[in-house]
Amino acid sequence: MFTRFRSMPATAMAAVLGCALMTTATPAAAQKKEKPKKEEAAKGGGISVSKGFTPAAKKLEAAAKAKDVAALQAALAEAQSSATTPDDKYLLNFYQLQVGILSKNPTLQAQGLDAMLETGKTPAENIAVYNFYSGNFAYGAKDYPKAIQRLEAAKAAGSTESGLAPMLMDSYLNGGQIDKGWEIAKAGIDAARAAGAKPSEELYVRPAQAFQKANRTNEMLDVLTMRVQDYPTPATWRNTLYILLQQAQGDKDMNLDVLRLMRAANAMTQRPEYLEYAALAIEAGYPGEVVAVIKQGQNSGVIPKTDTHFNGILESQGPRAASDAAAVSADAAKPATLANPKVARSTADALVGNGDVAKAIPLYEAALKAAPSDALVQYRLGVAQALAGQGDAAVASFAKVQGNRQRLAQLWSIRAKAGAAPTAAAAAAAAPATPAAAPATGG
Repeated sequence: MFTRFRSMPATAMAAVLGCALMTTATPAAAQKKEKPKKEEAAKGGGISVSKGFTPAAKKLEAAAKAKDVAALQAALAEAQSSATTPDDKYLLNFYQLQVGILSKNPTLQAQGLDAMLETGKTPAENIAVYNFYSGNFAYGAKDYPKAIQRLEAAKAAGSTESGLAPMLMDSYLNGGQIDKGWEIAKAGIDAARAAGAKPSEELYVRPAQAFQKANRTNEMLDVLTMRVQDYPTPATWRNTLYILLQQAQGDKDMNLDVLRLMRAANAMTQRPEYLEYAALAIEAGYPGEVVAVIKQGQNSGVIPKTDTHFNGILESQGPRAASDAAAVSADAAKPATLANPKVARSTADALVGNGDVAKAIPLYEAALKAAPSDALVQYRLGVAQALAGQGDAAVASFAKVQGNRQRLAQLWSIRAKAGAAPTAAAAAAAAPATPAAAPATGG
């Protein structure tokens, strides 16, 4: 009937989240497919005009058939006084709708539809479609309470229009009823998944924006976590994890763990992320991890191999990485390391930093056996398992994580479920860290 969608300009919120653009249903010229014919309106569906309105109805019909807008407008003006019954008024406003269609005037189209619906004479087979497009017009005019009313009526009447759920969701969100909007979005997501289809990304985008605007960060992250599951692109990973970085300001250990997941998801796409990662890993004492992440940045093209700052870091950390890797590997093989939970964990952390994840797993398990409630050890065991390609074990470990790394654990679980094999980033990390042969060029 109407052209359903046009692109809206990106909002500032969408830019922050890296969101896809929301589309809005915008009424345009109606087509004949879903219009009631004059005969259907006057004779079918229980519509019967009064005797006094019959002459006017004939003039309206003739002008409409001729597609003569001026004649139709004149006939409408003349017919106003003789339209006395609900049936008369229904037919009168049907032709008001035709004027809007012929003149491509959405305001007149909306007025005609609304007046037809208000008579209570709309044929049952048209209730869903008329309410949908009335809601469509209201949504385009940002009259969200009216849009909700009409779209809910269309839904109740059995509308199957694909644009109904997104518009209804967005009307609730824009009308301040965020939970109701998210309820509709979540139902759409669940239905799409149950049908084996990928949910529309706007079912995540708009609720996330609304939650962020309302300062409901946890709910926003719930939505974005679901979005990453269906849209696991580097961009969605980066933008979701960037929010976690903002939350973890001042917690260097947490920031490093967030950046590690960003790296594993191939979502480190800008130089500042490598700068922060390298600085945190240097401060934490993981030279092998520093070397590995810088080389990954160079190989991906984010860090030019002529970058003097990073080449200076490689020059200083490369020799340390080699000696540290040998010492840590030796410590991992000592029975005393397994017997001391604190040493076992720190050694495992260093092994993961060096990319030797398989050796780290039994050390984390030993540390966890001594302290079953240690959420950090539980979390890092899951990371090591995920990087080693042990997806099922990693998911089981992450499910037990509580506390401030629970969100990271949920995101890592999504990453682990994506495939048993390590990601390209993890595979790069799994290679033993060796100093560059020619640090000045990042070799």
